[in-house]
Amino acid sequence: MTTIKDLAKAAGVSITTVSRALNGYPDVSEKTRNRIKRLADELSYRPNAQAQSLVLKKTKTIGVIMSELKSSNGKNSLPFEVLCGINDRASELDYDIILFSTNPKKQSKKTYSDLCRERSVDGAILQGLKINDIYLKEVLTQSLFPCVLIDIPLAGDWVGHVTTDNINGAREAIRHLIRLGHRRIAMINGYNEADVSHQRLAGYMLALQEAGIPYDALLVWDGRFSEEGGEAAMNEIIEKHPDVTAVFCSSDLMALGAMQAAERAGLSIPDSISLIGYDDISLAAYCSPKLTTIRQEKYELGYQAAQLLIDMLEGRQVRHKVMLENVLVVRESTARHP
Repeated sequence: MTTIKDLAKAAGVSITTVSRALNGYPDVSEKTRNRIKRLADELSYRPNAQAQSLVLKKTKTIGVIMSELKSSNGKNSLPFEVLCGINDRASELDYDIILFSTNPKKQSKKTYSDLCRERSVDGAILQGLKINDIYLKEVLTQSLFPCVLIDIPLAGDWVGHVTTDNINGAREAIRHLIRLGHRRIAMINGYNEADVSHQRLAGYMLALQEAGIPYDALLVWDGRFSEEGGEAAMNEIIEKHPDVTAVFCSSDLMALGAMQAAERAGLSIPDSISLIGYDDISLAAYCSPKLTTIRQEKYELGYQAAQLLIDMLEGRQVRHKVMLENVLVVRESTARHP
């Protein structure tokens, strides 16, 4: 295996010159740099990553911290698609990623900074964290470590924020139902600790207000962003508010649960009740009936998060908040109110 010492000997220069040439330092002439790179290819020289990181004071590695990854969330493709976007853009820009999953046991022993320093990552992307998460509280006080938050509205010199337009997405969902003639529209929201829950509720209320429909807090239920939560909330809606003709679910996973509850109650979707979700996970196009939903550009969320973090790491001028648009996808679960 060719070492940097072998390469320096073959090029007739010092080890320091080889190192500076390969790492792009401007004090090495272009002619010398090209000659060293050509010899490196001919001799199949591969730089030692640890040594290179010491020279550059960078590891070219970013951490991805995701909240509570577990098999029971397997139907929800959103985190996976976001992760694919992060991985692809990081790879294109010659960065590696290290995945962390947070859980209460780790949080009691290690801080966010501890995790990142132990793995020597240059910065981190955080996704799925609740507003009251221990790691998030640390981001608020940790001003010098670069990070990008997905769907958490914080920004600063070293903190970026990538999200989609949750208010307008929810507004479009309700406007679609109103155009179909529905006026008694319930909402199954996520949980109070998620910023997107507040945003989507605001969009729901805005669309009702624009249509002159009074907001009724009794028609908003908490589904915890889970299939079981969506099913339980739908059971309550059916039992306590039989006059509801349409339901907006703040995630597709909750919509799948709501669908099961409606079917067990003998309600046909969309003939008896219309149902619209949010996210456009893979299952939305394959369930029966196929789910009308608001599509988030999940892959693009991850892609843009990686781009923003790497731009910050490399000292570029950035917009610390990136907002993506959503798209209404009309399928079979919504219909005109009789």
